This record gives sequence, structure tokens and C-alpha cells, in this order.
Amino acid sequence: MKTELSLHDQTLTLLRYPTRSNETLQAWDAGDEYLINHLVENELIRHKKVLILNDSFGALSCFLSDQCHVSTMTDSFIATSAIQANLDRNHKPLPAMLKSTDSVPKDVDLVLMQLPKSNRMLTWQLSQLRTQLPSGTPVIAVNKAKEIHSSTLKLFERFLGETKTSLAWKKHRLVFSSVDQTLSSVAENSCDWSVDEYDIQLSNLANVYSGESLDLGARFILKHLPDNLGHSRVIDLGCGNGVLSVRLAQLNPNISLTCVDESFMAVESAMQNMTRNSIALEHQGVANNCLDGFQAASADFIVCNPPFHQQQAVTDHIAWQMFCDAKHVLDKEGKLLVIGNRHLGYHNKLSRLFTKEQIRTVASNNKFVILEATK
Repeated sequence: MKTELSLHDQTLTLLRYPTRSNETLQAWDAGDEYLINHLVENELIRHKKVLILNDSFGALSCFLSDQCHVSTMTDSFIATSAIQANLDRNHKPLPAMLKSTDSVPKDVDLVLMQLPKSNRMLTWQLSQLRTQLPSGTPVIAVNKAKEIHSSTLKLFERFLGETKTSLAWKKHRLVFSSVDQTLSSVAENSCDWSVDEYDIQLSNLANVYSGESLDLGARFILKHLPDNLGHSRVIDLGCGNGVLSVRLAQLNPNISLTCVDESFMAVESAMQNMTRNSIALEHQGVANNCLDGFQAASADFIVCNPPFHQQQAVTDHIAWQMFCDAKHVLDKEGKLLVIGNRHLGYHNKLSRLFTKEQIRTVASNNKFVILEATK
């Protein structure tokens, strides 16, 4: 696994976050290299005020931070931590670090963008750029060529301005566009819908997972959430829009509740939905890498619906860290409730942390299994 990126008289040491001794994935891809090459060869960066959107682990931010005035905006706590760690590792000045829930800075000469996975997020970001920046502001985006569809380019044309693409290089393509303030299409900042059987109203900001409807896993585990938690200290780990938190609060009005996610938009949506559903119990939202920094024995019950990807990479290390962190944070006799696709083998993973006698199957169907592990 390479850790050094050498381009145009710069050699950067770049690591993913969190760092792992057995890491097999590098912290940049050919898209980062393609975009950097284009900027340097066309002399587009010297003394510019640059806004970088969705920088995965900091390759773009590190390369540019001492050559121009950089603002970096991301929805990911992990990406934010990776960018900061890599800037420090390479002795680079810290850019203005912005969350996805912050406003787009208005004083920008150039926007660089790694395309997000979600079209809702892309639409929201393009709409924000067009409404906040002056006409003519150039925007250059990058992604794998197979991920740039005609529908992707139509979103650029509708919400930002005239758009064209580059030739493919190492299976990546650049998208060139610019702000056109004469366009009128504006994206809504949230998508609202209800879970009628539980009388839950949900608001979902643009980058919230399954933000347009209730995903099948959440729908299944909602039926099996406990109603006997008393005054327990509860954590919703990987909370998304907070639907599980809202339901737990409905069933257990005396718990204290912490919603944790690595997405700033997810945490903000969860907090909004607690208010929207008139949840009055003690609660807080935390953007974090799993349960980093949480005290041992500080929770009695943790519910977890783990993701199986980080940025564009499919991986199971996040679920493993969630399980390890949960065991550390749970008090004695505390319980971890997990849902996952049957093929992911979470029972085997949990068996490495808990004894088989401490694990029971709460429910299962042909797609999902819900497991409970007791510390």
C-alpha cells in the first residue's frame, strides 16, 4: 500500500483515517492525480481562493494549502480528521475547515469537487454553489468515468450551468462547469416523510443515508426495539436520521440518549427529528469516528446499524471498530443490539468479542439478522 504521492515537485505522505497497521487502501486515487495535474498544467492555482468539496483524505487540500487560500468543506467527520492529520503530517498550513452544514463561502475564485456518492448531495451542493457564488465562477469536478452518467451531467446543467467533460485518464474523468445565476432551479435542503405506523415524522438533510424513504433494515429493527430500558444511558451508533432514537425515546421516556454518526448532516437531522417528534428526554448529537473518546462503562444500551463502506470503498473495518468500541463503552450487563445483512457474518465477529453464550438472535428474516450481545 503506497503512502507517498509525488507530483509536480511535491511529495506528500498521505494516510487514511483512522490509521490501521494492516491497511490495504491508499489515501488518494487517480482522480486526485488527474485533477492536480490539470490544475498545475493549466496554471489554475497560483494565488487563487479555492473551495474544495468532499476531499476524501486530504490529497487535494495538502497539495494546494500552501499555494493558495483554501477552504475545505466536507460532510464527513472522518474525512475532516484525515485532512487535518495529513496536513499536520506534511507540515502544511491548515485551510478553513467547513462542515457541510455551514454556508458556502462567497469569496471564491475556483471550486474543486470530488463527486459525492449521493445524487441528492450533489444536487444540493450544485444548488448552493449557484446561489452563493457569482456567475462565471469555474467548477471542476472529478470521479470515476463509470460513475459520471448522462444524468449526472444533466444535474450540473440544471442546477449549476453549462457543462462539459474531459477525456478519461486512468478510468477517471473531469467535469467542467461554471456558475450561471440566470438558472432558476433550486434544491430543497431536506426531504421530509413519515413512518406512519409509529407516528414518526422525519426530516433528512441532503447526505443522510436512505434519506428519501425508510430503509429495509431500519424498518425491520424498529419492530424489535426494547421498551424496558428504564433510566438507561443509550447510544444510537450510526444514527442516520435518528429514526431508531426517536422510536427508543417513544418506548422509553426516561432514558438519556446520545446520537452518534460520522456525517454532520446525519447528526443535525437526528437532532431536528428529536425536536420535530416532541422528544423531551435528555439527548445530544455527536459527530465522531465510532465511539472514539467515549468513557468506558458509560452506556447501558447501544443500538447499531453499521455501514459497510467508507467513502467509495466497501469495507467491514467500520463495523468491527463499532463492535470493539461498543464493548469498551458498555457497562457490565450492558447490551449491544446490532442489525446487519445475513451474509455479513456479524455473529462471527461478535463471537470474537463476546462469548457465544452472551450472544442471542433477536429476530431474522431472509435478508437481515438482529443480534443482541450482553457484556
